[in-house]
Amino acid sequence: MKRNIYSINFALTVLLGLGLVTHHAAAQAKFSDWSAPINLGPIVNSAFNDIGPAISRDGLSLYLGSNRPGGSGGLDIWVSQRARVEDPWGPPTNLGPIVNTPSTESVPAFSRDGHWMFFNSDRPGGVGGTDIWVSWRSHTHDDFGWQPPVNLGPGVNSASGDAGATYLENEDAGTPLLFFGSGRPGGAGGGDFYVSALAADGSFGPPTRVAELSSPQDDMRPAIRFDGLEVVLFSNRLGSLGLRDLWASERETVFDTWSPPENLGAVVNSASNELTPYLSSDRRVLYFASDRPGGFGAVDLYVTTRDR
Repeated sequence: MKRNIYSINFALTVLLGLGLVTHHAAAQAKFSDWSAPINLGPIVNSAFNDIGPAISRDGLSLYLGSNRPGGSGGLDIWVSQRARVEDPWGPPTNLGPIVNTPSTESVPAFSRDGHWMFFNSDRPGGVGGTDIWVSWRSHTHDDFGWQPPVNLGPGVNSASGDAGATYLENEDAGTPLLFFGSGRPGGAGGGDFYVSALAADGSFGPPTRVAELSSPQDDMRPAIRFDGLEVVLFSNRLGSLGLRDLWASERETVFDTWSPPENLGAVVNSASNELTPYLSSDRRVLYFASDRPGGFGAVDLYVTTRDR
């Protein structure tokens, strides 16, 4: 079976070469441009592939996917911690065998309350290729308290492979929504974006393609701001400066369609790959992966910031 774009084969190929605003509010918070990205350094990054960052709501835990030595196999999910936001990140620690397997686990993303972690895996027991799985923890500050992951099932996952989930839950959006990428038939081409609503029984309903964010090229990992009004994605769509760039789209309310994605420009993007973005809870910090020159390994994690 052909693997999804987030499978280990794809990852290693590409990596080389998710204050509320009510629906009555028309104005969004204005921010400055993103700053020049900074490499997270050799404590977080390794000589291997480090991708798919996700930052906890309190900014004290940084999750990532890596195939560095010491894992269970393929890409595993690791976490780097710090005591305060002002402190440097500590060495990443593997989440262990409850989450990780000899298959691939990568690209984590959290629910806003911190109890749920969605991630990609091609482990046995899935629907097809790479699937989206979810794990729950009772204590939101316990990075090693994750319970055995559960496959989201055929309501979300398909035989073509599905990945890069963002879970949107706030008062304005109403019904919780799961946004994700999929290479299933019927899309615009490559990987497209889909959204699935959470049903009363806890399952996700049939997904609908988000046409305004999808292109004939690969559009992947929609990182949606917690208020649902901004999304950052990575894509090799026309207009990219390099192989894959970071793009952003906005909307006035959660009931509106998304604006045409705009390239984040040459300050953030490079002639190399910019991949797997993730927005911080305060909306001011953007983490992503890149294989641009000057890193410590094949693919490294970077951070860019902006101010109000």
